[in-house]
Amino acid sequence: MNPVLFALGLTVFAGLATGVGSALAFLSKKFNPKFLAGALGFSAGVMIYVSFIEIFVKARDSLSSYYGDTKGYWVTTIAFFCGIALIAVIDKLIPSFENPHEIKNIDQVPDEASEKRLLRMGMFSALAIAIHNFPEGLATFMSALTDPTLGISIAIAIAIHNIPEGVAVSAPIYYATKSRKKAFWLSFASGLAEPVGALLGYFILRNVFNESTFGIIFAGVAGIMVYISLDELLPTAEEYGEHHIAIGGLIAGMVVMSISLLMFA
Repeated sequence: MNPVLFALGLTVFAGLATGVGSALAFLSKKFNPKFLAGALGFSAGVMIYVSFIEIFVKARDSLSSYYGDTKGYWVTTIAFFCGIALIAVIDKLIPSFENPHEIKNIDQVPDEASEKRLLRMGMFSALAIAIHNFPEGLATFMSALTDPTLGISIAIAIAIHNIPEGVAVSAPIYYATKSRKKAFWLSFASGLAEPVGALLGYFILRNVFNESTFGIIFAGVAGIMVYISLDELLPTAEEYGEHHIAIGGLIAGMVVMSISLLMFA
């Protein structure tokens, strides 16, 4: 299979997981928050482990071969923190009310809120998620393009973390419009930003792609994934469930990721 199509397919899979979250929002009475807490912790474990053990190391190797050991290590470290800064700035620019990371639980939509306010909340959440999904899409795409096995692991982790984002969009829109169809499709569409971000990044960078470009992007991706895990996944996991469930999921994610890397070493 064409590597670009394979990477794009994984990115579409990860992005459209927002539709799963949208469906869960309509089944809230049957929804198991402890399971989601464990799944989010698991996703964080996968992303943190693979960022430090695999992605950062590959980025350093690539940049060291281009710049030399010392300078390559410096560039890798700077690119890593630039990735963190990029996603932190995106988070900062989104008001907390509209920020999907601030929505605690699908059952916490305020009853007294007006339909207009709820609709605005859902629309802004969709926009915020689309903005966040751009760098996530590039992360999945670049990883899959470089190492298909690594790309699959990252795509699954990002897909899990996209589920509550789908909830964040669909719940307020559904309560405002009483339309499951509209809530689902807006939530589903917000996930399309991931493959769009991947394609834009690929077409912009492909003409200047070399060991240096690859290393800088990969180090930045590692920073983005660590920030998402610490700022979004773990806090959300603890909001949905108990602390020990979230941490248990985190450790399980690291164990599974380490075993998968060992199997294909």
